[in-house]
Amino acid sequence: MNKEFWNGKTVLLTGHTGFKGSWLSIWLEKLGANVIGLSKDVPTTPSLFELSGISNSIHSIIEDVKNFDKVNHIVKDHKPQIVIHMAAQSLVRKSYQDPVDTFSTNIMGTVNLLESVRTSEDTRVFINVTSDKCYANDGTVSTFTEDSPIGGYDPYSSSKGCSELVTAAYRNSFFNLGSFDKHNLSLSSVRAGNVIGGGDWAQDRLIPDIIRGVSNQMPVNIRNPNSVRPWQFVLDPLQGYISLAENMWNDGKQFAGSWNFGPDEDDCKPVKWILENISSQWNEKLIWNDDDKDNPHEANLLRLDCKKAKEKLGWNSRLNLEKSLSWTVDWYKEYFRGSNMREFTKRQIEEYMSS
Repeated sequence: MNKEFWNGKTVLLTGHTGFKGSWLSIWLEKLGANVIGLSKDVPTTPSLFELSGISNSIHSIIEDVKNFDKVNHIVKDHKPQIVIHMAAQSLVRKSYQDPVDTFSTNIMGTVNLLESVRTSEDTRVFINVTSDKCYANDGTVSTFTEDSPIGGYDPYSSSKGCSELVTAAYRNSFFNLGSFDKHNLSLSSVRAGNVIGGGDWAQDRLIPDIIRGVSNQMPVNIRNPNSVRPWQFVLDPLQGYISLAENMWNDGKQFAGSWNFGPDEDDCKPVKWILENISSQWNEKLIWNDDDKDNPHEANLLRLDCKKAKEKLGWNSRLNLEKSLSWTVDWYKEYFRGSNMREFTKRQIEEYMSS
């Protein structure tokens, strides 16, 4: 990671009010970037975005990526050199409740942004953040590489698979590596696993559900306690995105493409293991129930092969799962103590960068 690289760079970050987007906003600002944030709203109350006063330190724009005219105007007006596209409907269960919004946000939001950049001459790096769930997962494949077939069982997973196809189509049709010297834009997609960390209050996510249960001394209903997931601390994939953007800028042809950023195999653990670990760290005993209702389909096994990122980018997860959970629990404990969460979040970023 090269701090000097980011100093003064104009970065358009969509989804900047979300959990991962808020962490990345703070980090990019710390690196000296001129961050333009684009989101349709603040998705939760409370939120890391509001607790950290991010709107006071970057240029925050509240608009919907589904609105092409608005997106196009923002791109033309602010002339971003780097685009990191995170805006999405990001919850599997919500995608069953509102598939139309899920597909339109995750597919057309990507199209609108790519099309706006295509008719601009300012952007040199575009990273589309999709999901590890973009792969065709029938439960028989143990590990997914970047070349594994794209698919998606549920509306969310399918919409992220479609976003991957859109990205590949734009790269082939408009940002082809064979004519790179003409367009000079490097286009990649990135796929990460189940990201954890402080400041996440989304519904139907394991860590926020546990924190709500512990803080309110209420039982937590847990779906699929034996499902294995690739858990990773939020700064690990973000570090990968930052490193990838730097390399795409310096050698766009070599680093355009798709990239997995997931934890080591030892950190792929079942949901029940996470519950027991957090319970052991918290002063209050965690009570949970096995939610055996007829829940929508979710994959039981999901692992990413990250050999490409490790070999070509020199990327690795810096925090193992136990330390990731420790940092996450520490963040929420500080929140409940009434601490300054902007400063605490920045301290975790600083400690991570020095690790």
